[in-house]
Amino acid sequence: MTWVKICGMTNLEDALVAVEAGADAVGFVFYEKSPRYVSVEAAREIVAKLPEKVEKVGVFAGDSLARAGEIGTAVALDSLQVYPLSVPKDGAASVECSHAKPTTQKRIYFALPIQQFLSEEQAITLDVVAKSEGGFSALLLDSGGSQRPGGTGLPFDWNKAAPLVTQLSRTEYVVIAGGLTPVNVGEAIGILQPWGVDVVSGVEARPGKKDPDKVRAFVRAVREMDRKVS
Repeated sequence: MTWVKICGMTNLEDALVAVEAGADAVGFVFYEKSPRYVSVEAAREIVAKLPEKVEKVGVFAGDSLARAGEIGTAVALDSLQVYPLSVPKDGAASVECSHAKPTTQKRIYFALPIQQFLSEEQAITLDVVAKSEGGFSALLLDSGGSQRPGGTGLPFDWNKAAPLVTQLSRTEYVVIAGGLTPVNVGEAIGILQPWGVDVVSGVEARPGKKDPDKVRAFVRAVREMDRKVS
């Protein structure tokens, strides 16, 4: 089944709705510029009241892996989703951020803007990913950029990205994000066949507050597509 993450949790009510709907994971954003930012203390209180079965993911932008690990331990997170705010052409930031061995045993989701792969530097980026040697658990492809790492509400060109996702999926677990909604997630899965999907704005009533009906509809749409392709 497709892994489903509902991200941008700021309160216990929304997190419990995601769990009840059947999401595999919930995400907490620790990037202070995000309208979905949550403090360490607030996230810790929410996580403590969630069932063990749901994966708790911390989302970080520009932080070192060591710093993300410290927060992850303080909040009792299962996984860390890390966005580098800049990736030089030589790929150095990618290697430092995703492949350095953390002091924590938490899973690492390494997030990059899809445009990083579809640009003229595509071959360089693919080479960096190919040398990961198990440094991260999954690669998350988003429609964001350096000024706004995620939560843009905008989808990328799925058809254009399909060959790339197919290629990456041979060696990596690929998660797609950006502009997904209950209405279009089935189409995205059908085209890209990713390991997982990650949604934020597509299931919100407003930034930082989920719409329960949209959350349930999103998970339901993913599972319906899973049944069609199984």
